[in-house]
Amino acid sequence: MMMRRHPLNVVYDTGEQLFLGTCDNGGVGGVGFLVKPNMVIIVDSFKQLTSRIGRLRMKRCGSTPVLIIFIAYAPTSSYEEEEVKAFYMDLDTFYREDRTFWKVIAGDFDAKIGPRRTPKNLHIRTHSF
Repeated sequence: MMMRRHPLNVVYDTGEQLFLGTCDNGGVGGVGFLVKPNMVIIVDSFKQLTSRIGRLRMKRCGSTPVLIIFIAYAPTSSYEEEEVKAFYMDLDTFYREDRTFWKVIAGDFDAKIGPRRTPKNLHIRTHSF
């Protein structure tokens, strides 16, 4: 397995642009965005905030305000509870620190979808969006 030590920014022949961050020393994480050609012109910046959280800032376009998209890759349930809590605390901090009105959080949150089997199990109901 090859680990990225430096962020990667690639423009494909199709015009799509790929923004990738790096993983940590253990090969964990590394988030990114693949942006459609017609949206590339309004990308202001990509920043990897942690090995598991990235931020894509879109420029104001006419009457459309600035948009921030956070991409996240949550630790699985096999990780220590403290590490999982630290991830969500980091995500919350980055979300609250950014003063942009329009924000989106997307990613892999290791969520379980469906009815709960026991009250302790965390689920996001039967469906997700």
